[in-house]
Amino acid sequence: MLRPMRMRRVPSQPKQELPSEVYISLVGSLFTDPRNLLVGAIGTFIAALITAVKSGEPLLWVCTIALVLTACMRATDMHIFGRQDRLSNDPKVIRKWELRYVIGSCIYVALLGTWCLIAFVKSSDPEIQLLSFSVTLANMIGVAGRNFGSNLLVTAQLVGMGLPLLLALLMSGRPYYAIYACILPPFFWSFKKISDRLRQIFLDAVVATREVGLLAARLDTALNNMSHGLCMFDAERRIVIANARLPEVLRIDPEAVRPGTRVQRLLRESVRAGIFSIADLSRISVDVKRCLSKNIHAPVFVQSGDSRTLALTFRSMDNGGSVVLVDDVTEQKNAEARIEYLARYDALTGLPNRSFFRDEINRIIKHMSREGSCAILFVDLDEFKQINDTLGHSTGDTLLRKVAERLRGIVRTTDIIARLGGDEFVILQLPLNSPDDASNLARRIVGELSRPYEVDGNELVIGASIGIALSPKDGTQADVLLKSADMALYRAKSDGRSGWRFFEPEMDARVKARRKLELDLRSALANDAFELYYQPIIDLKTEKICACEALLRWPHPERGMISPAEFIPVAEEMGLIVEIGSYVLRKACMEAMAWPNDVCVAVNLSPIQFRRGNVVRAVWQALTSSGLAASRLQVEITESVLIQDTETTCATLARLRDLGVTISLDDFGTGYSSLSYLNTFPFNKLKIDRSFVLDIETSERSRTLLSGVARLSAELGLTVVVEGVETDDQLRLIRKDLHINEAQGFLFCKPMPGRQIRDRLCGTSIRAGKVA
Repeated sequence: MLRPMRMRRVPSQPKQELPSEVYISLVGSLFTDPRNLLVGAIGTFIAALITAVKSGEPLLWVCTIALVLTACMRATDMHIFGRQDRLSNDPKVIRKWELRYVIGSCIYVALLGTWCLIAFVKSSDPEIQLLSFSVTLANMIGVAGRNFGSNLLVTAQLVGMGLPLLLALLMSGRPYYAIYACILPPFFWSFKKISDRLRQIFLDAVVATREVGLLAARLDTALNNMSHGLCMFDAERRIVIANARLPEVLRIDPEAVRPGTRVQRLLRESVRAGIFSIADLSRISVDVKRCLSKNIHAPVFVQSGDSRTLALTFRSMDNGGSVVLVDDVTEQKNAEARIEYLARYDALTGLPNRSFFRDEINRIIKHMSREGSCAILFVDLDEFKQINDTLGHSTGDTLLRKVAERLRGIVRTTDIIARLGGDEFVILQLPLNSPDDASNLARRIVGELSRPYEVDGNELVIGASIGIALSPKDGTQADVLLKSADMALYRAKSDGRSGWRFFEPEMDARVKARRKLELDLRSALANDAFELYYQPIIDLKTEKICACEALLRWPHPERGMISPAEFIPVAEEMGLIVEIGSYVLRKACMEAMAWPNDVCVAVNLSPIQFRRGNVVRAVWQALTSSGLAASRLQVEITESVLIQDTETTCATLARLRDLGVTISLDDFGTGYSSLSYLNTFPFNKLKIDRSFVLDIETSERSRTLLSGVARLSAELGLTVVVEGVETDDQLRLIRKDLHINEAQGFLFCKPMPGRQIRDRLCGTSIRAGKVA
């Protein structure tokens, strides 16, 4: 039997396992062409019948009948097998058919060999012997040509017919027959080799066909799963192969891409489907010739009639044919266009962005005539941050879109608007006849943008400040002009907002001075160049200094003493105030260690320190490093600290009070003063601003207001300090109010360096409005 899924011998190769489909093909070869079997059986039957009739031997009649019955049985099996629509894929079923065929064949050849042997043994008629011998030998030859698919079957049939044939020749008693018997085995061996060779050829063909089929199936799967449409043409421009994706991409009938179809029909179908126009075909034809002649593999892009973008790539082949790849790159092109758009335009407003605007300015100025002029208007929205923070970014984005719409309605078609980011817009005004044109445009922008906006049911009102730079007067490059306009904008906002200013050279000088001041500030902090001055605070009952307020001073090596009003705001904008505040805390605590134990030191804390720095840690480190008792440190904060983050600020102040530090509310009565602060936050001391003291000598109203605040604060358990005392009359009136505990001002002492304040602290009392 064939032994499916076992190892077979292949010349010059190791044994390998027969795949099921190969085994099935071999078994199927046994049942192919039943007509040959029928013709051979009829011939054998006639020969057997002749021998039986002529000899009258009963055994020959038995063999003849048995041969007929066996042949009919085999023919029936082959007929049943042939009527199956397809072979079963189950090797067990195929093995049963193989077994039935082997059994039938073995019975048949055994009967044939027996018939030949009986003919030689029971009859001496040469004609009967010759007929049986030749028919048996012919059947042996047929076995090699028909049953080569089964090695075991061929061997069994040769043995089943060959042994009786040899015995018949040897038992005849004739010497020449014995010689024939010796010659026959080599012929049997050659029959076996022919059968083996045929089986090997058949097996190789089946395996090759299977591999070609698998390769074709894989190639077909690969082609039909490509994202590209593929079409191969021969030298006559006929389609050789096309994948399933091609008619899908071209949206044409699949029949138009069948093998053998000429390229003209494919193009006609594409035109009929509206994919290409006649003009497109002409351009494609030119591009095809160019790509094929110059072996260019770059794609040719075609805009189809259904608003798609198709990429066609052509490659020539050695045989004169060509391969065409067709890809729908619509999404890719749309994505590229979107990326290019986002690289040049602002996604929120649709206006050009900073990069594109800079390029446009440089391009326009480069090609502008010598007499030509243009203006850059740098627009910044006033109060936008407050709206964005209170109503949310969604409302802010909607407002920015509405601002962009209004700006589009104001400018001319020759002008260019861009959004630089945040709430900053910029306009290139071109052409510019005179600076008045820029002023008029700025006036219209301020007026238009100041009108109320309706956003999500809210009526919003903002303003606009504008800085203007002129070209070529203020620069001939985009970066220079934008910088100049930005400086002019800064000046416009400093002057009160909702206005505009032209760039002036002095603005650049101020910016440079500001930049130098920033650098000098950093250097001063790094080199310990700051100094602390101290101003005494007088206890009105004991007439002694009870505390000294530390005040930061900066002796600049070039400019002399710089006012804190100048450099403190700069330090806050830089964020450097956090480090400076920690520096002041450490220095003041160290200085206070040289004072009497009943004198405290007061240090001001910036709102920036509360937002960006760890105030509690900074205070704790200053006390720890200096050894100063927490009760001798007073931290002073202004009301601006309290309005930023009430909950966090309250928690921070509570932690400071837990350390034992005294907390003072400084400059009460300015800014957003609220009596609720006194109840909400854990203050120990209240410092009333000098504005309450200025006219108490002449204004009863001022005296009443000062007295009321002092009384209320005292009833809340706060120590009351009055700042800005400068005259004896002011001191006299203040001392009459029993709710005021302490006073501070130039009447007692101006701020002085640490060495001088140490000398004064030897003993203090109030005498004639002076500190002794």
